[in-house]
Amino acid sequence: MRRVAVLTVVLLVSAALGAPALADNVPANSAAMSHGWEFSEHGGADLFRNVCAACHQPDAKGAVGAGAYPSLVADKNLDSSDFILAVLLGGLKDMPPVGSMMSDAQVAEVVNYVRTHFGNSYSDVVSAADVSAARRRTSPP
Repeated sequence: MRRVAVLTVVLLVSAALGAPALADNVPANSAAMSHGWEFSEHGGADLFRNVCAACHQPDAKGAVGAGAYPSLVADKNLDSSDFILAVLLGGLKDMPPVGSMMSDAQVAEVVNYVRTHFGNSYSDVVSAADVSAARRRTSPP
């Protein structure tokens, strides 16, 4: 919870001190920067590259440094789409609930991308409706 609070403060400070000036110079359809509190990328590859790869690395092998970012390569935890949905929507340990900044379709796109790339070959597809149902399960009453 502390990490989420710190992330929120960092985002607020960066927005107040200059992010709007940067955003003004980026075309609206650019995959380089999201605007506001929602990610603007579409497609699993763009979402992974611009959201997930910052921690999990572009090759999805993870990293250790200021934090521990697990590898997603041939990850048996991804066998269950429920697991990755719960992590994206509810967070886990140091990972914030980034799915709260994505539409149901975006969450489904990045989940399906990760589960079919980086040595993963899970064939069941997650739909936006599945994400919507998972949001209802992870939302506090």
